[in-house]
Amino acid sequence: MPSFGPLPLRAGVRLAPLLLVAVAAQADVTLPAVLSTHAVLQRTTATPVWGRANPGEDVTVSLGEARASATTGADGRWRVALDLSGSAVGPLDLVVKGDNTLVVRDVVVGEVWLASGQSNMEWTVRNTTGGAEVVAASANPLIRQFLVKKNTSPTPLEDVEGEWMVAGPATTSRFSATGYFFAQAIHRATGAAVGLLNASWGGTNIEGWTSPEGLARLPELKASADRYQAEEQSFPRLVDTFVREQAAWAAANGRGDAASSAPADAASLPDRLDWRPARLPAPAGEDPAAGGGVAWWRRTVEVPAGNAGLQQALEVGRIDGFHTVYFNGEKVAEVTPATGIPRPGPVYVKDSLVKAGGNEIVLRIMNPAASPVVRSGPPFRFIYRPLAGEWQVAVERTFPELSAEARAAMPAAPLQPLKPRDIGGYLYNAMIHPLTPCAIRGVIWYQGESNGRRAFQYRAAFPNLIEDWRARRGDPGLPFYFCQLANFGAKGTSIAENATAELREAQSLALRLPATGQAVLIDVGEADDIHPRNKRDVGERLARIALANTYGRGDVAFAGPVVASHRVEDGRMRIVFAGAVGGLVARPLPATYAPRSTVDRVLPLELPSPGSELQGFVICGADRAWRWAQARVEGDTVVVWSPEVPEPVAVRYAWSGNPTCNLYDGAGLPASPFRTDDFPLATRHEKY
Repeated sequence: MPSFGPLPLRAGVRLAPLLLVAVAAQADVTLPAVLSTHAVLQRTTATPVWGRANPGEDVTVSLGEARASATTGADGRWRVALDLSGSAVGPLDLVVKGDNTLVVRDVVVGEVWLASGQSNMEWTVRNTTGGAEVVAASANPLIRQFLVKKNTSPTPLEDVEGEWMVAGPATTSRFSATGYFFAQAIHRATGAAVGLLNASWGGTNIEGWTSPEGLARLPELKASADRYQAEEQSFPRLVDTFVREQAAWAAANGRGDAASSAPADAASLPDRLDWRPARLPAPAGEDPAAGGGVAWWRRTVEVPAGNAGLQQALEVGRIDGFHTVYFNGEKVAEVTPATGIPRPGPVYVKDSLVKAGGNEIVLRIMNPAASPVVRSGPPFRFIYRPLAGEWQVAVERTFPELSAEARAAMPAAPLQPLKPRDIGGYLYNAMIHPLTPCAIRGVIWYQGESNGRRAFQYRAAFPNLIEDWRARRGDPGLPFYFCQLANFGAKGTSIAENATAELREAQSLALRLPATGQAVLIDVGEADDIHPRNKRDVGERLARIALANTYGRGDVAFAGPVVASHRVEDGRMRIVFAGAVGGLVARPLPATYAPRSTVDRVLPLELPSPGSELQGFVICGADRAWRWAQARVEGDTVVVWSPEVPEPVAVRYAWSGNPTCNLYDGAGLPASPFRTDDFPLATRHEKY
């Protein structure tokens, strides 16, 4: 994608060295964390600055030529609005005077965007394609990020923890990659300073990011959120009871456990352990310590050089018993009687532990009443590659046989409640609500993977979040630009209902709201990695939307082909498109593809519709039996047909997790997946 030519900087910009941190003569007047050294303030006629002081204290605020005053209320809060519409870019000093004086250094005036969502927004520059080179060349005092510390709360908080950082070789590695490439493109096109408020958290659902008031607008979401909150708040009491009962039962039945505190590599294990080959998940009948005990399991996994030094997902299946998981000798997960039984999910192994070549995974499992093994069930894999197969096992100890009475008396561990980050409102309260006073230009959002199973419900939950955030800010026209989920998962030629495709449709439906835009990413994903390493295209496609719709750059193409209508003609379906800058294009497809960009491996690309100009189309008749279709471009339309469907009623395009598809416009932007039918969807009964 071409870069955007720079516009002149505003008069008064100075690229001075970074200055000292904010200095306070006393501790009376305070500012929130987001108004701190290196901050970017939004250029508006009424940019809020706020904080606390003594009740009734007069406070004066200045930034360059802008000044405003206020008197604190009985609660000690104060707030002013600065006219920064004509301000120099800076750097400037933000000076707050009350009974004491605060000076915040190196503040610039420009464009502020809130970047939020889950892991693909959190994903850092250093973990992207060419990340090291990008970081090395990133020095720019006019691109900055405020990184919000992850936090949850059942009630709205007043402030966040976080810090501003200026783009450069020492800091850019920690920037949101999507946010950084977005900011870079906006800066190049406008010359403005760009600040990112990065409030993102991997693996989070949309309900957590919605305010309590927003959840109340959708009764089924509120009812579930209230239930999950009650379960979370009662869990400590249940755990206390279980820990006492478990300890008493274990002591009475000789089932105590003193877990080793040493690193769990082979060299540090007790010499008495006798390792032997075994399989995980354990087949029926292969039960070390069948009546209960402690067993160690280990295996080595090979990590390609391209994956070394990158955070990776380790999923350990359904473990029967309390356990500790080690990776290269360091504890990465643990379940004890005090934690109850967790819901299955990935452990993210930090980047510094992942090395090229052999990496050792060790499990220590203690089961007080049955074999300490891993059974089949949830995913059992590392870097999305199966861990099932040959392991080694060593039995540390076995327990004597339990009587029927003792087994019946064994306490049941309480089920782990939802993680706080998954409870409705908790993320909003802690990470978004404290930022609502900030003046921002708009929001960029990348989230949805965690809601894929409940895609149909997302049709209501996503626009509700957009309207909720706008309502909380009192800004019904706040620009909200979002990423459609990228392609991910196995390639293939089978046709089936697909939750990810349904989630993408739910995202597209949010475009009915004003001041929204969608970056289609159906061509930037990876089969074996839910985190595409190409975040440059992601950020720049979002920037295209902002430049065209927020900054008035009418020469910037931003949407790709959009379906306008469809009709049946002589046994074929004709799809009419609008907004295809430069016309519709059938982009050539390669003969092979790489399932994962960080692994040197390619596979042949199997075309679902051999001989067709366009790939990715399916068609059906009244029987709703889908068939792969032939398709070609004719002007501003696409004609779709199949000899097996003489009387078509519906067409779908790119309707799978990782479709092979190739419809673009002349500006190089892909068409969004779509369907012409309104058949019932597979996820319609799945609820939060």
